[in-house]
Amino acid sequence: MNNFEHNRESWNELTALHTESSFYNVEAFKAGETSLNHIELEELGDVKGKRMLHLQCHFGMDTLSWAREGAEVVGLDISDASIQKATELSEELNIPATFVRSNVYDIEKVLDETFDIVYTSYGAINWLNDLDKWAKIINRYLKPGGVFYIVEFHPFIYTLNDDSEITDSYFKSAPMETIVEKSYTDKSEISNKNLKHIEWHHSLSEVLNSLISNGMRIEFMNEFPYQVYNCFPNLTELSEGRWVSEKHGTKIPHMYSIKAKKLSGSK
Repeated sequence: MNNFEHNRESWNELTALHTESSFYNVEAFKAGETSLNHIELEELGDVKGKRMLHLQCHFGMDTLSWAREGAEVVGLDISDASIQKATELSEELNIPATFVRSNVYDIEKVLDETFDIVYTSYGAINWLNDLDKWAKIINRYLKPGGVFYIVEFHPFIYTLNDDSEITDSYFKSAPMETIVEKSYTDKSEISNKNLKHIEWHHSLSEVLNSLISNGMRIEFMNEFPYQVYNCFPNLTELSEGRWVSEKHGTKIPHMYSIKAKKLSGSK
């Protein structure tokens, strides 16, 4: 079994836990609350009438939240269970959307169109091993002048151990393999003890250079001294929706965002 198949199996199992967790709060979403955060809403801006491709959409809440904002959306994810749940939510809530199951790197086998916006967020690119290929795919699916937007956990966070000490290299390159024992949402235990995750660490320079070298112009890159989710060890809530390291507070970066535009004539 290859690395991506291991991840697909584990995310199939995690999806069932996530849809029932207070972390995702599906019932509030069904009642009309957005699952989007202030950062992406403010930085991406008005999406009314725009065609959006959401890479690694999980079970579709953010994708459908963008649809509520007026975008025409297509969500893609490697997990069968996630795509099934996303489709069910779309139909139940009567929010038009298309969901496609595929590994990001196999997307051209299942999707042949272009978009105004390609979007990805929060714990996505650590599941990808080749950012040059990723950026080529982003370019291929953007219309000329189209926008790519990412908001992600800062790679510095992954240098810290559970005691908030720097123990790992910022410049990791080898894949990291872990046994999946609990969900990050509410620490629910996984019933299948044979599941594992394979992840890859990507520095900010790797992310930026992959986009620049594949026909994208960086509009901005921002860094944030807080997390919007309580999903890392030893965080404390600074204010509503802003979580920081108990040990380091706002002295360290917790997240970053990038907005880039496809250059005319780039392929």
